[in-house]
Amino acid sequence: MPMAAVEPRRVAMISVHTSPLEQPGTGDAGGLNVYVAETARELAARGIEVDIFTRRTTGETPVEADLVPGVRVRHVTAGPYEGLAKEDLPGQLCAFSAGIMQAGLSVPEDHYDLVHSHYWLSGQVGWLAADRWRVALVHTMHTMARVKNLHLADGDPPEPRGREIGEVQVVEAADRLIANTDDEARELIELYAAPPAKVSVVPPGVDLTTFTPGDRREARRALGLPVDGELLLFVGRIQPLKAPDVLLRVAGELLRRDPARRERLTVAVLGGPSGSGLTRPHELEELARGLGIDDVVRFVRPVARPVLAQWYRAADLVLVPSHSESFGLVAIEAQACGTPVVAAHVGGLPTAVGDAGVLVDGHATPAWADAVESLLRDDRRRLALGSAAVSHAAQFGWGATTDRLLEVYQQAIRERANGTNESPIDEGQSLVGVPTAVIP
Repeated sequence: MPMAAVEPRRVAMISVHTSPLEQPGTGDAGGLNVYVAETARELAARGIEVDIFTRRTTGETPVEADLVPGVRVRHVTAGPYEGLAKEDLPGQLCAFSAGIMQAGLSVPEDHYDLVHSHYWLSGQVGWLAADRWRVALVHTMHTMARVKNLHLADGDPPEPRGREIGEVQVVEAADRLIANTDDEARELIELYAAPPAKVSVVPPGVDLTTFTPGDRREARRALGLPVDGELLLFVGRIQPLKAPDVLLRVAGELLRRDPARRERLTVAVLGGPSGSGLTRPHELEELARGLGIDDVVRFVRPVARPVLAQWYRAADLVLVPSHSESFGLVAIEAQACGTPVVAAHVGGLPTAVGDAGVLVDGHATPAWADAVESLLRDDRRRLALGSAAVSHAAQFGWGATTDRLLEVYQQAIRERANGTNESPIDEGQSLVGVPTAVIP
């Protein structure tokens, strides 16, 4: 007889390099921040306490802060507050781990029921914390070095060998691995030799109360944009991996094909420099000038989520041209607002976009311009895709994500208590010839 479900009472989440309190869209803050914050909120709504451990990056940052009741963000001092890039943080993992161990001394030994680490740096720390507290370790990669290195943008440096080694160690140490999509599960198995029975597919979600359909003209008025005309939008961190240059090149090609379009076209890039983009912070502005389109391009700093939703509603199309994407929260947010997405056919974007958008193979400007131009010309198809997008996004609420996540937590706790490796929750499709744990 299987053991009864073991509901966690307290969960320690670890996000070393970026805090859920930070504004997504610049620096190292992005989809991971949203994932951690939203799942923690949902867990707290179910009566599960969550402590999120992250690195302190300013002297003004409080040692502890409540995200919502039941979710406490604990800032750990590890290295200088400022001036450390994500690539420098492996040298601070010992200090960060010591800070977590020190925090653990203030609570009973059995305080935490499970550790959930996010990104490989956190996985290294989570490995130690879970071992020290004798609890299960659940890990979400979010991105993987070997996957990114297979899909590098031109001029983007490869991820270092040290990260690959660290990721392999986390895969071996974790009791459970969370993949966003079936493709990511396959990559964990094929590229990292993850045991299939340890891998569970749990798609991320979208805030369906904030990202909702609305009147496009009213959204444009609220943002001070031309009410009529065409608006193409990119949202995300400005770095080669996210390929925002594709949007500018597409705009240049559209204007070359139809110079009269300049009177009605607006191109918006919403985000801030990140990663290798920090070394060339003005590259996109220079590209816009070089293409002769700087008069139609607007560069917008990251904004709060309600305002971001207005940008999605205002756009005719949202472009997500990333070279690698584990899921693509921007795509699902845009679709929840009723805006069709044109996305690269990579990583988790086919899952995020589904049949409610257009996927483009490669990053060649003519192919992207053809896809965008055909949708701008066909109002009926674009509106139909927008309607389908809302229905598609409705499947991905954070509540559903957290329900599935809790099943993985319960299984990891049971396995740790039994000292066994249970069969998958549900036998999903065969990946490289063997079943993977797929949460339906």
